[in-house]
Amino acid sequence: MRKLLTLFLIITVSMSVFAGDPARKGTSGAEQLLLPVGARSIATGQAFISHFSGIESIYYNPAGLDREGGTQAMFNYMNYIADIDLSYFAVSAQLEIGSVALSYKTLNFGDIPVTTVENPDGTGQLYSPDYFVIGLTYSKLITDRVSAGVNFNFIHEGIMNTSADGFAIDFGVQYRFTPNFSLGASVKNIGTNMVYSGENLKTKTTVPGSALGSGSTVYELDTEGYGIPSYFELSLAYTNEINESNSLSIGGVFRNNNSLEDAARVGVEYNFNDNFFLRGGYDFLLENSDQQIWGFTAGAGISYDFAQDMGLAFDYAFRDVKEFSTANHIFTLILRVY
Repeated sequence: MRKLLTLFLIITVSMSVFAGDPARKGTSGAEQLLLPVGARSIATGQAFISHFSGIESIYYNPAGLDREGGTQAMFNYMNYIADIDLSYFAVSAQLEIGSVALSYKTLNFGDIPVTTVENPDGTGQLYSPDYFVIGLTYSKLITDRVSAGVNFNFIHEGIMNTSADGFAIDFGVQYRFTPNFSLGASVKNIGTNMVYSGENLKTKTTVPGSALGSGSTVYELDTEGYGIPSYFELSLAYTNEINESNSLSIGGVFRNNNSLEDAARVGVEYNFNDNFFLRGGYDFLLENSDQQIWGFTAGAGISYDFAQDMGLAFDYAFRDVKEFSTANHIFTLILRVY
């Protein structure tokens, strides 16, 4: 216990150097790293990073992956904002050395008309940005109380023939005081800066000061590098066993951001017989709360073992969006083979 608390303290102090700075808004990129996945977690306000386990925990706290055995596969779809869709797929397996997983997150922006200075109304061509994150996860249940995990992420952003790539690491731990009371911490998106380069940044022009008729040359524009949105989260969660068939879980998370205001989340989940679930949550900024575009969350889910060694879960989540006409709707399907 002393070693675990020391680790939490080291993580918290190291992240406090970079975190919670509203003045840095707009200075980071790779915002797809901040887009949540998993209807169960989103419906509960993303507040259970210390409590949830299995394949859905990869994004929030990889320490939870090894707390569920067997092989799992997850597909997640979310209609985001401005006609952007998010798709996420992950598969995991438990081995003797721990659990490993592969994940893939991608954004679909649809077709966008190509415009130029000469053709501001469009050239007749279309393009679609190519944004994705590929993750490799390792998680280990160290004792019956302590688990740890790490994600290695490759980040890609592409716009026509111009792109930027980067790498990031997530690290998380979970500690169970009792089976129903848990503490968790995670550090997310610690990695490299990203810089755009490519053919679309090249331009053909006459060399300044050259003799008449000397022709033109090709320059590639230099672009400014940008960091990725790192943050630290600390969470507590508790489950109250009402009786053999009913339980109620409540969780909370504090998030320390490096380029936004600090944030907090709370969530609740009602569980009936491990088959039917009702969920709710709320996400709020600790400063400039009037600038928060996300509101309350809610959702429901069902889980059913249709064979002795196989189960299926389907979850839905609703997330209120204050500055857009449509809310987020999230659908998640998880297949488990025990």
